[in-house]
Amino acid sequence: MATVPFVRAISLTGFHAFAAAQGLDPVQMLRHIGLPSHSVQHEDGLFPYQQYCALLEACSLHSGNALFGLQYGLFQAPGVFGDLLYLLRNTRTVGEALLELRHHYALYNGAAEVGLDHQDGWVTLSYHVRQSNVPGVRQAEELACAVGIQLMRALVGEHWLPSALLLRHPASTDTALYAQALGMAPTFGAHCLAMVFEPAILDRPNAASDEALHQVVARRMQRLEPLSSDNLSDQIKQLLHQLLPAGRATAERVASVMAVTPNELRQLMEHEGLTFQQLLDEVRQGMAQAYLSRPSVNIGELATMLGYSDASGFCRAFHRWFHMSPLNWQKSQGIQRQPRLLGRGRTRR
Repeated sequence: MATVPFVRAISLTGFHAFAAAQGLDPVQMLRHIGLPSHSVQHEDGLFPYQQYCALLEACSLHSGNALFGLQYGLFQAPGVFGDLLYLLRNTRTVGEALLELRHHYALYNGAAEVGLDHQDGWVTLSYHVRQSNVPGVRQAEELACAVGIQLMRALVGEHWLPSALLLRHPASTDTALYAQALGMAPTFGAHCLAMVFEPAILDRPNAASDEALHQVVARRMQRLEPLSSDNLSDQIKQLLHQLLPAGRATAERVASVMAVTPNELRQLMEHEGLTFQQLLDEVRQGMAQAYLSRPSVNIGELATMLGYSDASGFCRAFHRWFHMSPLNWQKSQGIQRQPRLLGRGRTRR
């Protein structure tokens, strides 16, 4: 059984509003494909790409709108990029922005990759889905097409259009409806989704570019882990990072998010020579070290965040991992503990 790529919940920006405008019950549609409503409330949350495609397909069928994905992409962009949009807008040129997009896309979507190529005097910005036979992928690709156009308009100008727009699949409805939605007629049956345009576009400056802001956002995005790994161990660890602070880091919960049964997850791990407890301990160790590097961290709060019922349980586990207490570990790293301000005292007069 192959591993399942993830996407971040930010991919469903504006879903409730758009689905309701299409005459759908958004909560019911999420439940229909096995996604609880709260799973899309935190933009850094993860869920399988298969469920993302299934949701778009189900919404298209239940609304009777063959262009649900395309129109949803036009509705949600460019806010769907979150912090990445600020990173792109604060590069010096459009070309640099697209290079950043290609580099950082794996932070948001583990099922596809962005390409940027120069050939025969043209530039091609492409979108490749790794598992192109996933049910509903047509809707997801059309959504990506709309988001890509909206992003380019945010960078170049609101009326921008590519010289050619390529879609991988045949038209799902009257081609005139595509042209009406996109402002141009796409070419169907291409080898991948792509926009083709003149190289001069890459040299256009970003008018509001701010290098300092670009660096701030780049540092913030370094906290996110790429979702492109096909390694089962990495995928489970990514989920545990998400689930531990919410107190839901169980094998059953991980299996649910991965859209497999607990028994299927156990078999997958056994095939790779893994155990759930081993992966949980590895994630806890890494998180513990990261938080203990902060001088003012509260040991009790850290224990709760890592899924322990009390600080003593966490301290015993930490000693088993590192053969010292959390406080001694901080001392060994040269970290001087600092008290936290719990509240404001009265100002003396």
